[in-house]
Amino acid sequence: MSAGFAADAPEAALSALFVPFDAGLLQLPPDGRALFLRARSGVRLREVAQPGWLCEQSFLPFADELARCGLRVGEPADGETFPLVLLLPPRQRDEARALFARALDHLAPGGTLVASMAKAEGAKSGEADLARLAGAVGNLSKHHCRVFWTTPAPETIDRALQDEWRALDAPCETADGWWSRPGLFAWDRVDRASALLAEHFPADLGGRVADLGAGYGYLATQLIARCPAITALDLYEAEARALEPARRNVANALQAAGRAIPVNVHWHDVTRGLPQRHDAIVSNPPFHLGRADLPELGRAFIASAADALSPSGRLLIVANRHLPYEALLAARFADVRQLALQDGFKVIEARGVRA
Repeated sequence: MSAGFAADAPEAALSALFVPFDAGLLQLPPDGRALFLRARSGVRLREVAQPGWLCEQSFLPFADELARCGLRVGEPADGETFPLVLLLPPRQRDEARALFARALDHLAPGGTLVASMAKAEGAKSGEADLARLAGAVGNLSKHHCRVFWTTPAPETIDRALQDEWRALDAPCETADGWWSRPGLFAWDRVDRASALLAEHFPADLGGRVADLGAGYGYLATQLIARCPAITALDLYEAEARALEPARRNVANALQAAGRAIPVNVHWHDVTRGLPQRHDAIVSNPPFHLGRADLPELGRAFIASAADALSPSGRLLIVANRHLPYEALLAARFADVRQLALQDGFKVIEARGVRA
């Protein structure tokens, strides 16, 4: 089993988030209750958080990291409100707007919403969007980040705009007919590397097959369409927001192919291993989080795949041509060959798992 992977917490954004409290501009709620959306574990959060805080995080490795630090992780109930809502908005603007709208859903009357973003990640736009939605905001800059907050009166919130922005996070059909949602990897297009991998799926690929890092399910749909010998399909994806689009896309693919095979969509951190054996595994492994290149992510995917394959199983992956996966593949598999080298990507097939 892989040991798992945890990215560094965004300590600058976390530290900036609490500066208004440190400076006496804002006060923590006397009842000790707060909601932290897109929460990330870090030193400053562990210093400040109280038992009544609820941390929400849809990316499983980050959620697990919060839980390991003793923080309460989960989702607020419908209609549940808090006197303080904290958030770390994402860079993708539609996704961030939906998060602002949802944050206001859970903000108690007279409560305060506080957000922190790196200046290089769209902080100025994020602040402008919150002001447009909720009215006047306070702000300050620290640690190359911008923290901004609002304590809106009910009449200052643009409810029509809130409804419009909240809907931005709902699964939607892209121009190409795929179910997706803003902020997912290649959310509004078919990723070129994934398309190249799908073109090299062997027609005889069969048995129980897994897609690691499935995203909104593109590769899984191509397995259904191109590989009639598949008898069961498992999709593993760490981002919970991708699961419903993946289910919809797979259901459409099964209907189009006139097939009825068991399909399971798992919220799962692939780097911590897989729960069962597979006859074949396909993957376009991630190799970065945010803007940071992290090739160890792809290597962890390969290690987990090798651990989960049957002795005669095979792995098919696509990667940027510069990524150094060959040494690990050669160490874990007896037969490794390159199927394609095109547009800066390589498709590799590996067979014969080494004991």
